[in-house]
Amino acid sequence: MEIKFLGGASEVGRSGILLKDRKNILFDYGLKVNEKLEYPMPAGHVDAFVLSHAHLDHCGNSPALYHDGLPVAFGTSASLDIANLLIEDSIKINRQNKTKGHYGKKEAQLFSRSYMSHPYHSRIEYEDYAMTFYDAGHIPGSAVTKLESSRTDKNIVYTGDFKLEHQTLHAGAEIVKADTLIIESTYGAREHPDRESLIKLFISSIKEIMDNNGTALLPAFAVGRSQELLAMLHKNKLSGQTYMDGMSRKATDIALGHRDFVKNWNLLAEAVDNAVQIEDRQDRADVLREGGNIIITTAGMLNGGPVLDYITKLNKRSMIFLTGYQAEGTNGRKLLDEKPLDIDGKKIAIRTPFAFYDFSAHAGQEDLHNYVKGADPERVICVHGDGEASQEFKEWLELEGYDAYAPKVGESVSVDF
Repeated sequence: MEIKFLGGASEVGRSGILLKDRKNILFDYGLKVNEKLEYPMPAGHVDAFVLSHAHLDHCGNSPALYHDGLPVAFGTSASLDIANLLIEDSIKINRQNKTKGHYGKKEAQLFSRSYMSHPYHSRIEYEDYAMTFYDAGHIPGSAVTKLESSRTDKNIVYTGDFKLEHQTLHAGAEIVKADTLIIESTYGAREHPDRESLIKLFISSIKEIMDNNGTALLPAFAVGRSQELLAMLHKNKLSGQTYMDGMSRKATDIALGHRDFVKNWNLLAEAVDNAVQIEDRQDRADVLREGGNIIITTAGMLNGGPVLDYITKLNKRSMIFLTGYQAEGTNGRKLLDEKPLDIDGKKIAIRTPFAFYDFSAHAGQEDLHNYVKGADPERVICVHGDGEASQEFKEWLELEGYDAYAPKVGESVSVDF
């Protein structure tokens, strides 16, 4: 089998991994959110599409596969519903910006109709292959995929994005034995801080801002991070002072609709019941005027969404809490680098204090090492990490005796399958 990397190799974003065998099987097909959108390489003919999870960098370009073909698609039910939400929003934004995207409503509908939903641990027979999904511990519905050949009994395991450490709403990822392991390497060069200690510091900082009648602004990814933060705040008796805005609200409703994919479903449901939903601009103005509260809103990298309505209007006692990966070129990265943000075509310097809390839903360096040891593969292919992270991970793997690769976009690796 030839494995070709259409995107997401020695970079973070626009994931796309094409397995060229008797059938062409594509793992993920996403977007790279930067100063401008970047797309993966054209996939050509695809027989089957497998979605690991519904973040834009993995699902955002999926409907483009349905311009000239009709591949069958596989994934979990939660991933389909979340992907549909994100794809619908992308089409809407393109229309508002009068930008021609790579697909429209027709292709999005074909993608949805071609999608076959499966739970974790259900064996899926497809042509000469069998496929099984396992919990990736990343966001609702995220899956580690094992693809087996009925001809040779060889398998390929694709982790997608995963986390071994338990989160507030999700159990840790399941480790799956592999012959060939395709593994994310986002944090292949560093470790995350201790999560429990970080939560205590985070909650303490928020309470301090609220006690001073400021607003704790939490820009967050609509899918996964918003729900995790809300549950975290509820556990610390702060959900009653929490407001939710933007796509976070719809994504949370979807998560609640997929009970099997949320470990602490009751906790999330209680948190939602306590929180207040922001409906319009007047609500936003009222919340800012009141102060002494918390706002969870999109977008997590400050590149659009309601967060831009808030960020220039915060009082001096407020603080911005970044809690996720900030890609190069995004407003979030510019804020971290203390550079002006791009808002409505203008360069605007933000004077409000900010802090970064690493609540990543990705595996840290130790998790990556432990997953490889548990999977016990013949070869390991490092993807979804910048060049330095993927290369450092690859070098560790080689020192441990593994056949390891850190390909670049456009390159291929041949494996026995």
